[in-house]
Amino acid sequence: MHEVVPERSPPGRPDDLLSSPDAGPTAIRGGTLRISSFAAGSVFGIVGGALLFRHLGVVDAGRYTLALSLGALVTGLTDLGLTAIGMRELATLEGERRARMATSLLGIRIVLTSIGVLAVTVFAFLAYGTLLAIGVLIAGAGVLLTSVQTTLAVPLMAGLRLGWVSALDLARVIVTTALIVLFVVLDARLLPFLATSVVGAAIVLIPTAILVRANIPLRPSFQFAQWRELLKPILAYSLAVAAATLYFRLALVIVSLLAGDQELGYFSLSFRIVEILFVLPGLLVGAAFPIFARAARDDPARLGYALSRVFEVSLIVGAWIALSLAAGAPLAIAIVGGPSFEPAAPILAIHGLALGATFVNAVWGFAMLSLHMHRTILLLSVASLAALAVTVTGLVMLDGARGGAIGTAAVEVGVTVLSAALLVRGRPHLRPRLAIVPKVALAALLGAAPMLATGVPVAGRVVLCGVVYAAVLFATRAFPDELDALLPAARRRPR
Repeated sequence: MHEVVPERSPPGRPDDLLSSPDAGPTAIRGGTLRISSFAAGSVFGIVGGALLFRHLGVVDAGRYTLALSLGALVTGLTDLGLTAIGMRELATLEGERRARMATSLLGIRIVLTSIGVLAVTVFAFLAYGTLLAIGVLIAGAGVLLTSVQTTLAVPLMAGLRLGWVSALDLARVIVTTALIVLFVVLDARLLPFLATSVVGAAIVLIPTAILVRANIPLRPSFQFAQWRELLKPILAYSLAVAAATLYFRLALVIVSLLAGDQELGYFSLSFRIVEILFVLPGLLVGAAFPIFARAARDDPARLGYALSRVFEVSLIVGAWIALSLAAGAPLAIAIVGGPSFEPAAPILAIHGLALGATFVNAVWGFAMLSLHMHRTILLLSVASLAALAVTVTGLVMLDGARGGAIGTAAVEVGVTVLSAALLVRGRPHLRPRLAIVPKVALAALLGAAPMLATGVPVAGRVVLCGVVYAAVLFATRAFPDELDALLPAARRRPR
């Protein structure tokens, strides 16, 4: 379908936000809202999880986690990159082709998710028995409803209506947490807790449908000819997404095979903390993805400008996250794992470097996707897996779990640099401005100095590191001007 030139919006259409100068500030505010919503949702999730685990006890809590994990596996394996593809296509197509894309996308997600839920339910029945199979089926219903809601929300994301997306995401978490509290009070057992995700997704699905009903048809399409038209050109990207789901988990498997159980425990705790944070680069850069897609279609120079600005913001945020994890790793490990996991702190600090690089790599990944560079993305994913396998294997044999973390960070940084080189090759207009790199490096170096103040509590060192980092960035004028979109209107600088 990508060989056909997509229909274009009439130039200068007043409601065409993606082609207007307001698109950038809107994306910045939207990305900030999505990250804030994620942070608030995480707080509710921690509270709900603490109550639930204490109430259910070890055995039922394990069954609850297993059922949700099998559901999450369905989500990961059936998305196939369709959410990102949907954002790109709905940001660039018009008229009947846009409607056909939306209905096909919804139909594919319903069918694939349903098949996945049935498959894991059968697996749970054969492997664990009837009770867990029923639990997996209930959790799977929540997965299916969430998949439908997420697919219906794609036009909101493509249209930069990210405030609504953030509100809906947070509402789902709040409803789920409230139901967990209610069931704890009622002294419920396993199955009602698994049903909380069903109720939360169903409640959020209703306002989502209301918000998009004038924008896309709400009925799914099950015309397989249209599905082939959609899936054939993105097969390489779907395979790349599947490879990406294995990327960091491969390091965990290698550590489990080559290091002892204790080293695996240290690495696993660090991996779990970082895994939760890996959603942040997608939220930050994904907010600008519809702008990338529209600019890739209409205005290559604008795409280059947008990439450069998002690169600058991602580098600043990624370096700050890495610095914060380096300074706060002992506290994070103490809170999550306790004193027995103290050796995991340096592993978490190293993993923070990989997470920081992921912020920048996300920019290149979304840029390639906006340009339909599916095969390049697939080659990068496969090469990354191979490089990770070789590097981590060698370093784990030399230095255990810490070597695994070093290998993961080294490969991620290398892939980030390689991705940038492949993106700009033959496209000089996409080359980002690199003047910010030494400024961020200086800020991170000076920002790390408070880590040497061993007499200051860890939380205080984290705050000091962040303050020094921000102060150096302000002093060197490293912050992009576009970030003033986060300020109240009266305090923004005139353009």
